[in-house]
Amino acid sequence: MTHPNLFDLSGKVALVTGASRGIGESIARTLAAYGAHVIVSSRKQDACETVAASIREAGGSAEAMACHIGEMAQIEASFAAIAERHGRLDILVNNAATNPYFGHILETDLSSFQKTLDVNIRGYFYSSVHGARLMMKNGGGSIVNVASVNGVIPGDAQGIYSITKAAVMSMTKAFAKECAQSSVRVNALLPGATDTRFASALVQNPAVLNKLMPHVPMRRVAHPDEMAGAVLYLASAAASYTTGVCLNVDGGYLLG
Repeated sequence: MTHPNLFDLSGKVALVTGASRGIGESIARTLAAYGAHVIVSSRKQDACETVAASIREAGGSAEAMACHIGEMAQIEASFAAIAERHGRLDILVNNAATNPYFGHILETDLSSFQKTLDVNIRGYFYSSVHGARLMMKNGGGSIVNVASVNGVIPGDAQGIYSITKAAVMSMTKAFAKECAQSSVRVNALLPGATDTRFASALVQNPAVLNKLMPHVPMRRVAHPDEMAGAVLYLASAAASYTTGVCLNVDGGYLLG
């Protein structure tokens, strides 16, 4: 007796934002390795093309599409281009995020506050709206929002970023509840400390690491590739009855 490959993404079109490096790049490479055509997206076209070309050289299918999700016009243009070019979207990974301010919450400047909301909340929200609408035209799909453990336990000196990640978790559940009957599943990934350039101010700071590691039972930070398997599960048929879930991938950090 043979079993179907529940992780086979052949014929699926996937959009991964913030995919030019870090967690997003690892997710893009993994989805492509399992058969998806991956649209590699971030703010800079050349950085996207570098990743997309590498995926193609490895035998996968990928294209580059620059999009700054803090800009509404760029979001709308990107989804219009996907609809015209492919006529479908099966997987959306909202991964692009910003964290411009580190410091005491009382000193948060308005510019950093607004930028963080525009990218981390408004960008995810309207990407999900456009993505879900396109998925519904072809029988459904899967949205995976990359949130953070900071959405559960606010990070030191990361007040507004943590607030937006808590909002992403609530957003995930709201979209999951209202889109379920349209066969659009919506889940979230909650990474713990991960060795990326985005998180370098934390993971490459010995003082911060020494304070953090006693609270991580596995006693190490994650590699970006360790996030991709969870997204593969949530995006695939293996998770066909899973929606509204916020999945911790944090080495046990949230165990307390």
